Amino acid sequence: MDSEYRRLTDTIRLQANAHTKPRYIVAIAGIPGSGKTTIAEAVVHQLNEDTANHATLLSMDGFHLSRVALDQLPDPKEAHVRRGAPWTFDVARFVAFIHELRSWADKIPLASSKAWSDADILLAPAFDHKTKDPVEDSVAITPDASIIVVEGNYLLLNEPGWRDLANLVDYRVFVDTDPLEARDRVAKRHVQAGIEKTLEDGYRRVDSNDYLNALSIREKLLVPDMVVKSMSIPGVS
Repeated sequence: MDSEYRRLTDTIRLQANAHTKPRYIVAIAGIPGSGKTTIAEAVVHQLNEDTANHATLLSMDGFHLSRVALDQLPDPKEAHVRRGAPWTFDVARFVAFIHELRSWADKIPLASSKAWSDADILLAPAFDHKTKDPVEDSVAITPDASIIVVEGNYLLLNEPGWRDLANLVDYRVFVDTDPLEARDRVAKRHVQAGIEKTLEDGYRRVDSNDYLNALSIREKLLVPDMVVKSMSIPGVS
C-alpha cells in the first residue's frame, strides 16, 4: 500500500502546486472498511514532510447526527441500528460547512501562525468514539493550510445533498475495495473494538448496516478523478 500512498500523495502535490488559488481541497471517499481513513492520514503525513505545503485532515464523521437527534427520527430504533447510513448524518450542515470551507480556502490568504487571528481559523466538529457523539469545534483548519484533505464514505455519493460536495472540492479520489473483503474487515473490527463478542455477531452487524451502505456507495458513485486500489490492512476504516 505504500506505493499507493506515494502515488496519491505525489499526484495531489503536483495538482496543488499547479493550482491557481491559495488552497487545494481533496475528497477521499470509500466504502466502510476500504482503508480511506488510513490512506487519508498517510497522505496528509507524507504531504507534511514537504515543507512547501501544509496539509490538514477533516473527517465527515463529525457530522453524524447525535444520539439525541437520532431519537427524534420517525423510527429511532432503526436509526440507531443504521447509524452510519447517509440519512443518519446532518448532510445539510455538512454541505453548508464545505461551502464555507470552499469560500474560506479561496479568500483567506496563506499566513504563518504569527499573522492570523482567531477569526481566520475555521472550526469543525469531530466524532468522539468514546462518547459515540460529535464534539463541536474539535478540528481547527488554520490559515497556514495549503491542502485540505476531506475523508468520508459519502463524498462521492450521487444522492440529493451529497452530490453537491463533488463540485466544492478540487480533486476527487475513490478507494476501490472488494465489498466482501471490506465486509470481513469491518466484522473483525467490531469484535476487536468490543462492539460485538463473536465474529458471527460482527458479520450480523455488518450485514444489517455497513454492507448495505457499501453497496449503495458503489452503485451511486460519482466519477472520481483518481481511483486508489485498497489492500488488506488490519484495522482500516
